[in-house]
Amino acid sequence: MSLPVKLISLVILSVIVLAVVLAGFLTPYDPVKINLEGIKESPTLKHPCGTDSLGRDVLCRILYGGRISLGVSFIAAAVALSIGFFVGLVSGFFGGVLDTVLMGVVDLTLSFPSLLLAIGISVLLPPSVFTVMGAISIVGWAAFARLVRGQVLKIKEMPYIEAARSIGASNGRIIAFYVLPQCLPIAIAMFGLKFSGYILTEASLSFLGLGPQPPIPSWGNMISENRAYLLSEPWMVIFPGLAIALTALCFNLSGDFLFNEKKQGR
Repeated sequence: MSLPVKLISLVILSVIVLAVVLAGFLTPYDPVKINLEGIKESPTLKHPCGTDSLGRDVLCRILYGGRISLGVSFIAAAVALSIGFFVGLVSGFFGGVLDTVLMGVVDLTLSFPSLLLAIGISVLLPPSVFTVMGAISIVGWAAFARLVRGQVLKIKEMPYIEAARSIGASNGRIIAFYVLPQCLPIAIAMFGLKFSGYILTEASLSFLGLGPQPPIPSWGNMISENRAYLLSEPWMVIFPGLAIALTALCFNLSGDFLFNEKKQGR
């Protein structure tokens, strides 16, 4: 990826995140307050993205909904990274039967289509933000575990690991001072690469009604609520869809660049 593309994606991401965080200062509207006098207004200077079927400002709901969509995806990704990192570290370092069992669980998890598995998990629990977080975390940890395990297996063969063992360093010390610092950068880089997928998963679950419930806005349920008006009032669906697509694309471009840089050891 060229440097300009990376910079553009980072700038757009920064703008999106800042707009979401500062939503209360950027829009005077209430994201959940119904306004029957302003139903289905097309985009104007007063409402740059129009209003929805209940008269609520679409831009306002996109900004506030971004807090849910990005926040849920970030927390779920962080939990998935933590679980996967621990499993991969233990599995790769200690090996043996433990490695076989843990990698069997990883292979089993990865054998299912991630979105279908997330849907299957979500339908077992009441629809909520926490249900989506849990589903994404359970689905996402295995990829981190496999990546970290591969890194640990390579690091274990390095001469400085043997040197540490020869002077009596314990397994805990070797992991803490030699293995973990080498694995963490590439795991964090993969976090950025996977984050775009988690945004799409959260949006899909919310679209199906398995995530935060109306009137709480999220990008997925905004599209679901207004999908019947796609042909007559398309702005209700197009703008939330653009928010999802643009954010996921920028995270994917930035994460891909960072992941490749770390993989090449730069």
